[in-house]
Amino acid sequence: MLMGPLWTAVSKALFAEFLATGLYVFFGVGSALRWPSALPSVLQIAITFNLATAMAVQVTWKASGAHVNPAVTLAFLVGSQISLPRAVAYVAAQPAGATVGAALLYGVTPGDIRETLGVNVVRSSISTGQAVAVELVLTLQLVLCVLASTDSRQASGSPATMIGISVALGHLIGIYFTGCSMNPARSFGPAVIIGKFTVHWIFWVGPLTGAVLASLIYNFILFPDTKTLAQRLAILKGAAEVDEVMGMEPQKEESQPSSVDTEMGDVPQMA
Repeated sequence: MLMGPLWTAVSKALFAEFLATGLYVFFGVGSALRWPSALPSVLQIAITFNLATAMAVQVTWKASGAHVNPAVTLAFLVGSQISLPRAVAYVAAQPAGATVGAALLYGVTPGDIRETLGVNVVRSSISTGQAVAVELVLTLQLVLCVLASTDSRQASGSPATMIGISVALGHLIGIYFTGCSMNPARSFGPAVIIGKFTVHWIFWVGPLTGAVLASLIYNFILFPDTKTLAQRLAILKGAAEVDEVMGMEPQKEESQPSSVDTEMGDVPQMA
């Protein structure tokens, strides 16, 4: 039966997103805690987020595509590389994982060190409009890097290193403006645990807008694909419809993969 292996693959992918996002928040936000004996530097935080990203991507790339970020998931949805049901499930799993990661960090950190637990805040001299613009640009470059690093037409092998470098690049400048989110789940987890949602909307609007722009630029200008409108609509609906659309293409002499193999094979490519 198709549903058995398919359900197993989807469940594994959701757990992978939950786990990866939780680990990302635990290590990344943990690097920003202000220990009196060793206050964190911008470089330290950037390198830690770099390493945390590379770790999360490497561990879960084959299981879920290693989005670890609602903005990345939205970008793949806009580019017709993931179905709407799977995207919704990912966007639910990621903040949940981030919240658990932040809760674990809160639980193991001494009370005098926790402070705001790395909640993203906007510098007093920065307006909300400027903050949104900064988060938009930071996420734009990140998502462009993710798309290029995971595109089988442009690259092969694990994208962990390049995506980690892109995250570090964003932190090296973004920390001075907004604490650098680029990831709504990263901002959501600590905010839930601390109960601080002041200007929290910025860390959803900026990254999500940047992700949409990046997807449009990459998929429709830089490296447009050949998907038809019917195929895009089928992908949006889910894997079963994708199989039907692919079946409409001219038959080739070589044997075609089964619907189970197609769905399972789609996972590493962010399907």
